[in-house]
Order: sequence, then structure tokens, then C-alpha cells
Amino acid sequence: MSRLSDRPVTALVGETRPHESASLHVTGRALYTDDIALRTPYLLHAHPVNAPHAHATITRLDPKPAYDVPGVVRVLTAEDVPGVNDSGTKHDEPLFPTEVMFRDQAVAWVLGESLEAARVGAAAVEVDYEPLPSIVTVVEAIEQESFQGVQPRMERGDVTTGFADSTHVFEGEIDFAGQEHFYLETHASLAIVDDDGQVFIQSSTQHPTETQEIVAHVLGLASHQVTVQCVRMGGGFGGKEMQPHGFAAVAALGARLTGRPVRIRLTRQQDMTMSGKRHGFHASWKVGFDDDGRLQALEATLTSDGGWSLDLSEPVMSRALCHVDNAYWIPHVRVDGRVAKTHKTSQTAFRGFGGPQGMLVIEDILGRCAPVLGIDATELRRRNLYEEGHVTPYGQPVRHAERLVRAWDQVVATSDFAQRREEIARANAENPHSKRGLAMTPVKFGISFNYTSFNQAGALVHVYKDGSVLINHGGTEMGQGLHTKMLQVAATALGLPIERVRLAPTRTDKVPNTSATAASSGADLNGAAVKDACDQILARLEPVRDRLGPTATWEEMVTDAYFHRIQLWAAGFYKTEGLSWDAQSMQGEPFKYFAYGVAAAEVSVDGFTGAYEVERVDIVHDVGDSLSPLVDIGQIEGGFVQGVGWLTLEDLRWDVSDGPGRGRLATQAASTYKLPSLSEMPRDLRVTLLDRATEDGAVYGSKAVGEPPLMLAFSVREALRDAVAAFGPSGVSVDLASPATPEAVYWAIEGVRA
Repeated sequence: MSRLSDRPVTALVGETRPHESASLHVTGRALYTDDIALRTPYLLHAHPVNAPHAHATITRLDPKPAYDVPGVVRVLTAEDVPGVNDSGTKHDEPLFPTEVMFRDQAVAWVLGESLEAARVGAAAVEVDYEPLPSIVTVVEAIEQESFQGVQPRMERGDVTTGFADSTHVFEGEIDFAGQEHFYLETHASLAIVDDDGQVFIQSSTQHPTETQEIVAHVLGLASHQVTVQCVRMGGGFGGKEMQPHGFAAVAALGARLTGRPVRIRLTRQQDMTMSGKRHGFHASWKVGFDDDGRLQALEATLTSDGGWSLDLSEPVMSRALCHVDNAYWIPHVRVDGRVAKTHKTSQTAFRGFGGPQGMLVIEDILGRCAPVLGIDATELRRRNLYEEGHVTPYGQPVRHAERLVRAWDQVVATSDFAQRREEIARANAENPHSKRGLAMTPVKFGISFNYTSFNQAGALVHVYKDGSVLINHGGTEMGQGLHTKMLQVAATALGLPIERVRLAPTRTDKVPNTSATAASSGADLNGAAVKDACDQILARLEPVRDRLGPTATWEEMVTDAYFHRIQLWAAGFYKTEGLSWDAQSMQGEPFKYFAYGVAAAEVSVDGFTGAYEVERVDIVHDVGDSLSPLVDIGQIEGGFVQGVGWLTLEDLRWDVSDGPGRGRLATQAASTYKLPSLSEMPRDLRVTLLDRATEDGAVYGSKAVGEPPLMLAFSVREALRDAVAAFGPSGVSVDLASPATPEAVYWAIEGVRA
């Protein structure tokens, strides 16, 4: 076992502890970015001037009428930008555009003494547009060959040979929707400029360093002149990895021009219409099986809806291709990926980062093909699971594949799967108008950024003369419990009560050049960096302990070290070893390890309406040796329910007509966009952490937990398919739309009845 994963006997990691800010959250005392803004004197409020077209050229923009509105202080336009007029990392996202690329895109911003003054002022800005043809759907983009970025191919073996050796070959297509992040806290930024022109930004961002870099190049400044702080976020889910940069840049530009603090906080409707979402996908596929139902070959083309600019669409597609196998061995594979360019918001990171989209393709294939093969879908999946010695299509060995099998067998046993299948079959035979379904699905999810350079982290640990400890690290807290885990890591490493350790907000002037808190790697990277800093301090204290003896207290050692001029702070650093990735050939070992999980879900479906209930879900999930079990179980439950939302409820709709509303997001509020709530929770949800799952080489033997549980929700979608199939004759392939809303389930029932 490595030194990093070695866990002391008296460890605070592994203890069941509440979230470090839980009491602040539930009492309303937790401060978020906009809470700080509203406590700031001389504050200016920003409001966007939104374009009413999906695609158009701006022929005239006159800000003068806005200045007639009482309380309007400044109108920001492209002419005010001293640096680069772009808020993206690919230089394809003008902050103030001359060509409108999606409906409700901000073409200017108005600053006012009040938000109402800014809103009225924005309405007064005169803008003339020349409408242009627009592309709103992925299918339209495919037909018009509207693509952007690279078009990767992942290939292993020879699919021609694979299909020739297959006794059963099927082809099909699937269209599935994106997903709105719907974090509780919308995008927010507060910018302040000091007497030396230094810019300080409070931002609800998952990537403070990149926010810093974008703001600096918009303002024409060096990075050391811009500091970004993230106190905490009220949810992120990937939606605050790239999207906050432009809002922070607008606030910073306004602050530089006026000398006053500037606040941006989007309304829910603005957030939904102006910021990116999970990529929707279209996939066409061809698959081959042998007589035993074992996968032989897969050929597929995955097309994502990237929206108007690239954002993170290329790495999202890369991860989708790397997860199209999910947990299944496929000897011959050729999968192509491409990013459609459409006139919508630029779609972005979302929990799972393309992994769920790739995995949905193979799960849909197995669910549709099982009845035609005459094999139970659960057995078909079990038969094709990875085994020790297998390698992924991109060349990475599937280490610890036995854990996947162990989790599968544990769910089968603890959920009484076989007995319940028999009970469900009897109940379905007796009730023609209501059917139950039961399904099991696995998860194999790679952990690490698939851009190798991002797999690094830093931390700064201070020990004060009284023995108290302050931690800074590069990760951001968005409610996922990262700070809780870091407190436990530091307390364990130093051998202190957790009350002696405190965490400071994430700031770019404390820990520089950080990666985004994303890719489920926040605890792996930052935890190792925190531990490294603590280990450095302990190494310096060893001579002190030798001098004072084993009975010396921590406080006595710290005091003695100070008087002997021994450094009591340290900068920790960690980089993930053993990674390699060739983006051109789509080959290498991009992941540190795989996180595994298995879920069994039971549903009941009403044949008259398509309405359904999730009755029971059994989950066994691999988090290694958990750093914080209560946090991890909460992440598994939350991720699973969010996945259920994506797959069964959340239906993004854009106006695709040729009328004046074309390109408008129709589902732009909670009243029209259905989110999972308590009523969608399974009546019976049982979550178990896989035991005997130490991850050697990860901090204290733990594994990532943020994203993998979302894909456990495939079990619910497949259980719905199983219930729908019970309304028709056996052997019928069920074509189930995604999201599988009650309406979609109803039409699927009608399909099998026919």
C-alpha cells in the first residue's frame, strides 16, 4: 500500500460526520456571493440587454436613451473593453457580440444604482438587428453539416470482422435531451477595484483560476492584478466550470470603469436562457452479438449539441466516447464523435461530463436488443460485464473488475432480485392495466480529468503559534462536502481534533494555478495536496518531538518550534501519476482508476396514463475506503436522483417553429421544467458502500463519488422499459424515448400493444 493511501488506526477520515456548513445551510446563515454583494456599500447593479433573435447581425446599438433613465450610471459595450473582447478559452465567445448566436444573448450591459434602474435602462437601449437563418436542433445541424471542433474516432479491433462473426446484428438511433443544472444559487459575481487598480472578484465559480485568467485578458491586465475568491456555491454540477467567466468579466469591467463595486446576479429565467446546459446527443449505432448474447462489435456515431461555441464540448465528447462501453467488454469497436454547432446557449459541463451520454447509448442498445435475442436484459448485462484482464477500447486495463462483479452479486443477493422477479411476473399477469418492472444496471466510470495537465492541485496549510491550523486548497465547495473531507484529511494527517482545523475560502492569491473542481477529482487532488503540506510540517516537527519527548502536546511542540525558528506553514502539491492520453489516436490511460456501482430499481406504471412510481432502489457503490461516509452516501443519493431527473422528467424544449419565437427556450422556469422532488424519490432507497475496496495510490484509500452515482439511474429507465414490455407480447423490443416522461412511457406502451 502506498504512503498516500495508508490510513492510521486513529483516523478522523472514515468517521460519519455532518457537512461542515450544514447548520449554516439550514439556518440561512451561510453567506453566498450575492449575500456579500448586498452588504457592500456604493454598489452598482448590472442588467443585460438581451437579443430577441436566435441568429442575427447587430446593425445599430445606441446606448444613449438608457442614460435618460434615472439611476443609470453606465452602459457597457464592446467599445469599453480594454483587452480582448472574449470570455471563452477557445476565443470563440465574444463578450459583446456583433453577431447574435442565440436568443437572449447579452449584447450590452447596463449599470444602475438599483437593479430596477438597470432593468429599465436595458429596455431603453436601442438595438437594430438583421435576422439570419438559424439551426436549432441537432438533426438540423447534421442535415446542414454544421459542426465545430475536432471529430475524434475511438477504434479497437476490426468491426467488419466483428460483424461477420456476429450471428445477430441490429441497427438503430437514439435522440436524448440535455439537462438544466438548476442549481439553487444562480450565476453571481461581485467585482471591487482598490486604489491601485487591483481587481477583487467574488464569484460563484468552480474554476477560480480560469475566471481570473478570463477577467485579466478582458481587462488587459496580468493575472497577478486579479484575485478571485469563491466562498461557496449553492450548487454547481458543472454549470459553473466555464460559464461564470463572462459574468465576472462584465462585473470587473464595470468596476474598473466606474470605480464602484458592481454586482451581477441572474434571475432564474435569465440563468436558464443565458447559460449552457448538459449536451443533448443524437446517436446512430450498429451492434453485433454471438449466439450466447455476447457483444462482438459496436459501430456508432455520436453527435452532441454544442450550441453556439465550443466551451467544453470537445472534452465532453471525448469522455462520451471513452464511456460508450460502460461496464461491458466489446472486442471490436469503432465510434465517431462530432459536435454540432447550433444557435442555442453554449452547452457545457454537467455532472458526468459526457460519460452519462456515452453510457446511455450502450444501455439503450442492450435494453432494446435483449427481447429480440430472447435473453433477459439483466442476464444479458451480467453476461457481458468486464472481467479481470480486459482492456477498454482506448487501451486502459480494467483494474479491479472483480469489484464490479462483487457489487453486482451483492445487489442480486440483498435485493432478493430473483424472488421479486417472480412476484412481479405474477402480479403483471393478474393486472392488465398496471405493470411493474425491475432492472439492474452497472456503472464503470473513469476518474481523472481527460486533459492530463489538469490533474494537479495545491494547498497551503498554516499552523499558528497557539496550535490552531488554517487550510487553503484549490478546490471549491458547492455543497458536495469537499471542505468537510479536507478538514478530516488535515486532522488525520496532523493527528489533531477536527475542531483545531479551519478552512478558508478558495482564493487565487493563496493557491494559484488551480484546476476546476470537477471530474469528481476534488477530494483526490486537493486531499493529496493537503496531506502533502501536513506531512512537510510534521517532518519539520520531528526534531522537536525528539527533543521534548513523546509526552509533549501538540501545542508545546508548536511553541517550541516557533522559538527555534522552524517554519510552521507549508505549500502542498500533488499530481496524479501514471496518466497518459493521446487525443489524436484516442488511446492511452487517461484515468487513475474506475469507480464501480450497481443499482436495481423497481417501478410501477399505469397503463392508462403512463404515470409511474419508483418503488424501490437498491444500490451498492464503490467509494474505496470512504473519507466521510455520510457525505458519500448523500452524494450517491443526490446523484442518483439527479440522474433520474435527466432520464425521466427533465424535458428541455426550444421553439423550433419558423415564427418569431424560433430558438426561444420554452422551458425557462420551474413551472415548465419538471425537476425531481421528494415525490419522485423512491419509496424505498437502500444505499450500501462496497466493502474491501481500498484504492491504493489515492488519499487514504478513498475513491471519487461526485459523478459516478448519477449513472446508477439507468436502472430506473430500464425498469420502465421492463414494465412497458409487460403490456405487450414477449419478444418485443421497446423503443423508449429519453427523457422517459409519463407521456413518452404512454406512447411506448401503445407501441408494444400494437
